[in-house]
Amino acid sequence: MPQRSNTLDAETVTKLEKSLSQRPEKTDLVERNILKEDKGIAPSLIAAKEKLERSQLEDKLGRALLQRPKPEELVKEGILLEGEAPPSSA
Repeated sequence: MPQRSNTLDAETVTKLEKSLSQRPEKTDLVERNILKEDKGIAPSLIAAKEKLERSQLEDKLGRALLQRPKPEELVKEGILLEGEAPPSSA
């Protein structure tokens, strides 16, 4: 098998080796939430899982917003004062 020729000069190689030796460990990056912990799962599955979780969270938030009390109810219950209630959009 033919040996590949190095297209980088010695100074660049030295800089790259130094940078690689100083980069943080993967566990540090996971702890700092820069990388996701993959646990041997394919990246495409991780992306699909995150998309599903986000969609479920959006649905949950939408349901919660639909169930919140109207401003008039909050005024009636004494939680808001009359002037604090936003105009009703219903």
